[in-house]
Parts: sequence; structure tokens; C-alpha cells
Amino acid sequence: MRARSIRFRLTVWYAAVLAGALALFAALLWIGLRQRLMRDLDQDLAGRADRFERYFTAESAEFSGSTLKDELQEFCQALPPESYLRLRSDRGFTFNYPDRQPLAATQFRVIDRDFTINGEHYHLMAGEPLETVLHTLDLLRWLLLSLIPAVIGIASFGGAWLSRRALKPVDEIAAAAHAISIENLSGRLPVPATGDEIARLSRVLNQMLDRLESAVRTLSQFVADASHELRTPLAVIRTTAELALRRAREPEVYRGALREIGAETERLTRLVEDLLALARSDTGTVEMPLSPVDVRGVIQAVCGEMAGLAELRGIRISALVSDDPLTISANPAALHRLLMLLLDNAVKYSRDGGEVRVRAGCDDSRVMVEVEDSGVGIDAADMPHIFKRFYRADRARGGGGYGLGLSLAESIAKAHGAEIEVRSRVGEGSVFRVKFPARSNLLREMLTSRAGEHCELGAIRRVESAE
Repeated sequence: MRARSIRFRLTVWYAAVLAGALALFAALLWIGLRQRLMRDLDQDLAGRADRFERYFTAESAEFSGSTLKDELQEFCQALPPESYLRLRSDRGFTFNYPDRQPLAATQFRVIDRDFTINGEHYHLMAGEPLETVLHTLDLLRWLLLSLIPAVIGIASFGGAWLSRRALKPVDEIAAAAHAISIENLSGRLPVPATGDEIARLSRVLNQMLDRLESAVRTLSQFVADASHELRTPLAVIRTTAELALRRAREPEVYRGALREIGAETERLTRLVEDLLALARSDTGTVEMPLSPVDVRGVIQAVCGEMAGLAELRGIRISALVSDDPLTISANPAALHRLLMLLLDNAVKYSRDGGEVRVRAGCDDSRVMVEVEDSGVGIDAADMPHIFKRFYRADRARGGGGYGLGLSLAESIAKAHGAEIEVRSRVGEGSVFRVKFPARSNLLREMLTSRAGEHCELGAIRRVESAE
């Protein structure tokens, strides 16, 4: 496992890249030096051949035979001792310097030149042994082959040391992360004061841990609250059944016990359905096909269903909606449930003999629905928490319920791309406003046909006040 660590891989890759770079550098250096030495040698040989040709041309005009060779031999004495010259003519003249033949194993760099004097053609060969050049190249090759491995070794050791220092914060983060568990989500990763990628990664992971801790805390509270709420109706059902079975009773007593069990079962069923709906909305598995829906019809249906419950407490429900179509893209069943939850909440917390007003209209590119009650209102301290699950303000506990209605309403609204706003004052009631995005094409047609007339919620309120 250690051989696969980032530190090991960084060191290996660093050493491999460095070795490749040094090998390329050494090859280019050796080839460049060899070409430079050969070019200098060729230039030197060409200069010797030029001087020899000019000297031979001048001397051949005055001397010939052995005398000419002696003059040429005297000229060659001034050349480097390793020089090699051969001159041949098509009429049999020959000149060799030096007189002895070079060793067969000796490598020469040779240039050829042809020239003509007085109709006689001459062929000149000038050469020099490559021993000095080859010795220089061999020395350079030996130095490179011996120094490059040492440089790679030293660089690899330094790279391993640097990578260990650079990755030390990663080891600290790993150790801190290993200590964090579901029982200890409050722990956080150390953030190095370097401002680099590792520091940013630590901050991002800490933010993720913050969200996880909040989610686990919310889930734990949700499970605890759900268990508590489920335990109450189950306890009532069990107690009622046990009391009814302790001794023989009149039929009417049994019927009363069964009615009570049925009522508690119905409450338990509603609670379970709400919990399942919230769980499905959290996981995104709710299938909610959307279609054009006129909000006015849904409002009329919901108000009609709630009228009987409101009459029991002397509460009047009034619906004031626009005369123009208020069409949105919505799921009819989900929209019906959303408005039912808001209206049920308004009736539940309104004073006996009060009034619940439902208004609907459009404002620019949105369709708005307002539900206003004449209840106890919501305290400012409770306002940020009213959409949390199982949250019920102290003054609202007398209204019954489980504290899931508003949370479920908010979930349905979000699924429709809508927003819920709340305005409330203690002792004066509350107003819940839902803003739906209108269908753009229908809204554009409506605004065009109205020729400048606006269907605004404020206008509806003015109509209401005039009535």
C-alpha cells in the first residue's frame, strides 16, 4: 500500500521526468559538441589544403622531381605533427606526408580536393586523426553517465522530502477525518494556513461536515418528533381497547370505544401520509406531472370543502379572485392539497366567529394566492421556524395538529417553483402568500387582451374594501 501512496508516485514520476529531461539534455549536448568539433576540424583541414595547394602551385613552377618533394616536405614540417597529406597526379607524381603509413586502427577525418596545374590533374587528400575529438567525446560521455544518476538520486531524495512536507497536511486531515464519526460530527478538519489547494479542500470538507451535522441533527429530531407523535395516538388506541376488554360492557360503550379508536386511527393515518409525503419529497421520488390549471377553480373547490368545518366554529370563508383566468403549470392534486393545508391552518388558528379571506390575482409574471386569517398571529421569535417539521409555537398548540402542514405546503410550493411568504402580527392574524410563476404565453395573451388593464392583488383588495 505504501508503494501506491501519492508521495511514492510523486517521487517516481519526478525522478522519471527528471531522468528523461537529463537524458535528452545529455544527448543533445553530446551531439552538439560532436558536430562542433567535427566542423572545426573540417575547417582546419580545409585551411591546410588551401595553403598546401597555393604553396604547391608556386613551387611547382620553379622546381620538379625530388627538389619539389623536399620543398613540400619542408612546408609540411610547419603543420601539426598529426597531419596527414597525400598528393597524386595523373602523370605519376606522388607525395606522402608523413612517409610512414598510419596505423590501420587509427580513425581519420579526411577531405578530398582536385585541382589542375598546366594541364596536369592533381588529387589532394588532407586528414587528421580523430583521437583528440573521440577522447573529448568519451570524456564527456563518461562525465554525463556518471553524474546524471547521482543528480537523479539527489533530486529524488529531495523530491521525496519535499513531497513528504507538502503532503503532511493531508496526513493530518486524514487522521482528523478518521476520528470523525456519526457520534462525533462536531469535529472538524485542520485548515493549514497556506492558502493553497489543500487549505481550500479542508474548508470545503468542513462546510460539508457542517451540512452533514445539521442534516443528521434535523433527522434525529425528525425521528424523535415522529416517534413522539406516533406514540400518542397508538397509546390512545391501546388504552381504549384495553379498557373496553377488561369487563363486559353495554353495546353503546363498545361503539363509543370503537368510534374513538377509529378517530385516532384516522389521525394516525393522516400523520403517516404526511410523513410519507415529506420523505418522498426529500428523496425527489414524487411523480408530479404538471399541466395548465386555473387557480380559481381549485380555490372554489377548497373553500367549498372547508365550509362545513368552518361553520362549526362560526368562521366565514370569503374568496375574492380575479375575473381573468389565473393559469399556472401545476399538478391539480398537489395544488389542491397545498391550498387545503393553508386554508385548514387558517381555520384552525382563527378565533371563533372570525373570518378567513382567500384572494387570488396576478402581478407581472406571477400568480399570487393569499390566505388571511383572523387568528392569534405568529410571534416574531417563531416566524423563522414555522416551516420546520413538527414545530408548533406555544400559543398554537391548542389548535391540534402535528406541525407538518406548513412544512408539507412549503415542499409542494417548491416543487411548483413557487414561493411562500408570511406576514403576521400577534393578536391580528396572519397572511400566507404563495407566488406561482404564470404560464408566459397565457399571461402575455391575457395582458394584451386587457389593453393595459392589470389584474393586481391590490385592485382586488380595493374591490373588497369597496364592498
